[in-house]
Amino acid sequence: MNNNFEGKFEGKKLLVLAGAGVHLKVVKAAKEMGVYTIVTDYNKTEDSPAKQIADEAWELNITDVYAIVERCKKEKVDGVLNFCIDPAQKPYQQICEKLGLPCIGTEEQFDILTDKRRFKDYCIAHDVDVIPDYSYDDVVNDRAEYPLFIKPTNSRGSRGQAVCYNKEEALKAIEFASSESSDNGFICEKYMQDYQEMQVTYFLIEGVPYLIRTVDSYCGPSDLNLQKVVSCSVSPSIHTDEFLLKSNDRISEMIKSLGLRNGPVFMQGFLDDGVLRVFDPGLRFPGVDYELIFDKVFNIDFSKLMICFALTGSCGQDICLDTEYVWLNHNRAAVLFPNISAGTIKTISGIDKIVDNFCTVAFSQRYRIGDTIGWNYNVNQRFAEIDILCNSTEKLKEVIDEIQYNLAVLDTSENNMIYNLFKVSRIDN
Repeated sequence: MNNNFEGKFEGKKLLVLAGAGVHLKVVKAAKEMGVYTIVTDYNKTEDSPAKQIADEAWELNITDVYAIVERCKKEKVDGVLNFCIDPAQKPYQQICEKLGLPCIGTEEQFDILTDKRRFKDYCIAHDVDVIPDYSYDDVVNDRAEYPLFIKPTNSRGSRGQAVCYNKEEALKAIEFASSESSDNGFICEKYMQDYQEMQVTYFLIEGVPYLIRTVDSYCGPSDLNLQKVVSCSVSPSIHTDEFLLKSNDRISEMIKSLGLRNGPVFMQGFLDDGVLRVFDPGLRFPGVDYELIFDKVFNIDFSKLMICFALTGSCGQDICLDTEYVWLNHNRAAVLFPNISAGTIKTISGIDKIVDNFCTVAFSQRYRIGDTIGWNYNVNQRFAEIDILCNSTEKLKEVIDEIQYNLAVLDTSENNMIYNLFKVSRIDN
């Protein structure tokens, strides 16, 4: 399938919004298609991995819609793409609309799938299960049952979130969450601490949503304040059968009701007696390299499908996704996120062994020697993303243990900054 695009887009110009490591696959795919690639964000090229391999780099913030639109007009850009970055979702839609270029969603669709309050209300209206929530008045008037989980309606990367065990903590968290939200809003929900977190991703082709990924997400330990940060995610979820039976049809129908036509939609949720209670959506791919795993197994490159759409308004004429693809052809995959403590990195070792492992599909490194890391207790505590594909659960566990054994990140006092080793015993068969 990957060869179907060869030679069709020679000379076309594609603008990719943001140049993090996760965008490398997009730029590489575009180059294979003969597309002239441009990457923009506020980072300098040396701090933006995708810019380093692109044909051209702009230092324009992805939220500076006016400047990007004017530059695109001047440079005669043929397509714009936001692949997986959360804050680029709405700017991407606005840029495409002003330029008259293909976009995977409308302003209304992006509003529903980026605002947690609107999304929750939309789910309720379409009989999709959500987490029980409380209002500000419920908290003030002691009608809330603790513990509570409070978060911004618009934010990213676990920012502005808090677990609260009493009224005083809740009121402070509401104020903080509101300050972190782009619309000054917050959501106050039942804290689902003892429930399995799960993520699902769909890809739409001409209005039909296909389930392409289910994930069991494992967060870090609460004694290290990482209970809100995923340390490892494993696909397919062992709860896939239950999800297909109890939740998939309603979520699929809700997605159809939005009027979406082409592209990805993902949702996170908690499993409650086999039912997925969703809490966080995105009109984009999740920010990992699972697409490379999918491509390796099925020879279907979602980067190329999205590039084709950005340049033509269609993903192509011969796309065929099978309902069985969610099972990953009986393989198991994982995305491992090694967490590091605060400090300044002096040395890094073990990466060569990790990359050379036959089961390693992708390795994306966030920090380098000389970088200083603080205590953030969110995704900024992650040293890297490692995408792994194995033919069995036992092999997957073995590879994860091997990776964690080999990786060492030492600070200036020679202490190993890797402080949260993921316990593979948590992975179910």
